[in-house]
Amino acid sequence: MTIQSSFGWRKLRFGVGFMLTLSLMSCTEKKTKDVPAPAPPTPTTPAVNEEARDYNQYTELKWSDEFDTGSLDQSKWVYEQGGGGWGNNELQNYTNSTDNTFLSGGNLVIQARQQQSGNNAYTSARLITKGKQSFQFGRIDVRAKVPKGKGVWPAIWMLGDNIDQNNWPMCGEIDILELRGSRPMELLSTMHFGNSVADHRFKGTTQTLAIDLSEDFHTYSVVRSKDLLRFYLDGAATPYYTFTSSDASPFPFNNPFFLILNVAVGGNFDGNPDGTAVFPKQMQVDYVRYYQYK
Repeated sequence: MTIQSSFGWRKLRFGVGFMLTLSLMSCTEKKTKDVPAPAPPTPTTPAVNEEARDYNQYTELKWSDEFDTGSLDQSKWVYEQGGGGWGNNELQNYTNSTDNTFLSGGNLVIQARQQQSGNNAYTSARLITKGKQSFQFGRIDVRAKVPKGKGVWPAIWMLGDNIDQNNWPMCGEIDILELRGSRPMELLSTMHFGNSVADHRFKGTTQTLAIDLSEDFHTYSVVRSKDLLRFYLDGAATPYYTFTSSDASPFPFNNPFFLILNVAVGGNFDGNPDGTAVFPKQMQVDYVRYYQYK
């Protein structure tokens, strides 16, 4: 202690108790002065557009592809290639061939063909924005005309950007539109999530419509806000499906996602073609647009 080293314990003329009291008071006072003030809490900056707004308030165009150039813009899209069934026993091989992907009349055309490719009896295309463009909060519109026919499976959907670190379904999957080709009056929107493949869970809706979706172009939209996703058809005033954080645990849907456009053939979703569908089958996409509000 300071007292002992400065004066020597045996040379003190004052009472030991008194001096100890002074020493403790001195130490206590010094320690109190040296204690730093607690740091103020770090403010959390809200993510851009995390607050939910009405569909028509998303007016700031942040990214788009109008498909009005001579060829696919590969600064925006990546060809995802290969066969192997893609986990659903599908029959197509995805290629980067102009037989399967091309622009025509201001539209992107994804074409599934009955064409042998290795072990696959069909070819098609699957385009993704992974590594090119991510989407978090805001509204995505895809105006498209989808094909129909038994075994034809067009889809407009999204996967979490962190899929390479957190494999499916941990990364999350947002199916904006899926269509069973044999049921062209049914619109499916589904969310996939879970802690592992063995823990895969999903929740969504099947909307039975009064129209055949393959007969014309329609705009398929998802509006993403914090802990909330809303799905719209043709800009309707109210969503046909709403999904919140109470619907999924874990809830990976606040993260950035990339977009996928593809036409699959066969597999678990609508079964395999039975000869009634005449190929080729085309999904035509007029535009893809990503909006935020001011």
